[in-house]
Amino acid sequence: MYKKIMIAVDGSETAKKALQEAQNIANNYNADLCIVHCIKGEEEADRIEGNKVLESAKASVDALSVETRLLEADILYGLESISTVIATAVKEWGADLLVVGTANRRGLERFVIGSVAEQLVSKVESSILLVRPES
Repeated sequence: MYKKIMIAVDGSETAKKALQEAQNIANNYNADLCIVHCIKGEEEADRIEGNKVLESAKASVDALSVETRLLEADILYGLESISTVIATAVKEWGADLLVVGTANRRGLERFVIGSVAEQLVSKVESSILLVRPES
């Protein structure tokens, strides 16, 4: 069913849980796995930290075919830019499934901060698996 699975990580515990789900699905379907991390800025320190997140994520999976991509969002556009960059990567790579963790915010916090995962639902044409944090 799935041949190409993309997982967006940010180093959080929820992202780690989502990565485990993506790995399980990739192994069950013998699918390729692409781990992406989006940085907000063009500083070398941002790239170094972003690559550390990707290296840690890649080291924690046991899938047949894994690649990583560091994505760069325009800091001026906040979450909107992050979701757009991830959605573009999904389309360019041809992912059948995007796996992403969600912070599970509620009420005013969700209204003020928003959610990258929520924005991705409206931007990505492939299937999306949202992984919630442990409760």
